[in-house]
Amino acid sequence: MSTSIPAALDAGRGPAEHDVRTQIIDAATAHFSHYGYDKTTVSDLAKAIGFSKAYIYKFFASKQAIGEVICANCLTQIESDVDTALQGVPDAPDRLRVLFTAIVDASLRLFLQDRRLYEIAVAAATDQWPSTQAYQGRIRQLVEEILEEGRASGAFENKTPLDQTSRAVYQVLVPYLNPVTLPHLSGLHEEAPKAMQELVLRSLAP
Repeated sequence: MSTSIPAALDAGRGPAEHDVRTQIIDAATAHFSHYGYDKTTVSDLAKAIGFSKAYIYKFFASKQAIGEVICANCLTQIESDVDTALQGVPDAPDRLRVLFTAIVDASLRLFLQDRRLYEIAVAAATDQWPSTQAYQGRIRQLVEEILEEGRASGAFENKTPLDQTSRAVYQVLVPYLNPVTLPHLSGLHEEAPKAMQELVLRSLAP
């Protein structure tokens, strides 16, 4: 997984591209994957890297700040997968279909293949970390952009206020965006996205 640090979500200290910061994130990712987020302490990370705990605090204000970067990287990977899937899909109805399928597949793949890192996602969603709030906002914006494209082409109805429609469509996706509910839906992921797509698209028809 990439250790790049989205500047807007970085809760750390010091230069964002500092080699030590990258070392800390790499060590934290390995520790969280092996022991879990809750059971890993900043002292554990310090021992793994060979630094003092005080030195780590020069770069990150807390364990959560480290988790924020890892969580943001995971969410960035999901968005990258979705963007790749949407490339070359011109029609709004098809773009909405692809969005539903890609985001569900990417979310399940990333969070359920590594159960230990999944604990970070649960903590982030439960406590509404800035990384998750920003991610949710970007997905909501993407939904609204696709709806606008569909209205402009005549593929979607335009009588309902756009904000109301985009909020409703986004809410259909929310269970798959929330890592707390995601495991309970994993057994349905083959058929549920397609069913949701078609239901939403019927509701959007002019």
